[in-house]
Order: sequence, then C-alpha cells, then structure tokens
Amino acid sequence: MEKPILSPNFTIEDIHKLREYNYYHTKDMKPQERMDYYNSNGLEVHKIIQQRKLQKT
Repeated sequence: MEKPILSPNFTIEDIHKLREYNYYHTKDMKPQERMDYYNSNGLEVHKIIQQRKLQKT
C-alpha cells in the first residue's frame, strides 16, 4: 500500500487513510517491532512539536 496523500484541511477521511496505511504497514510485525515503530515515529513528532513551541516564543 502506498503512503496516503493528505488534504491540506486534514479531514476525517485523512484519518481513515492514515489508520488503514498504518494497519497494513504493521499488521505482520511482531509486538516488539510494532512498539519500536510507533515509539520512533512518536519521538520524531515530539521533536517537531517542541521545535515549533520554541519558535512561537
């Protein structure tokens, strides 16, 4: 499955596309692989959020 293209307004359909993509991407992973996948992506998003907070102040 290809990575979904999200709309600029981020609609509920975009959420459905992301959930479907993540399901197909992770369905055959072992539990530890799945945890590592989500934790690494979560850390990247956390860094981006922290950078944006620093830019606002």
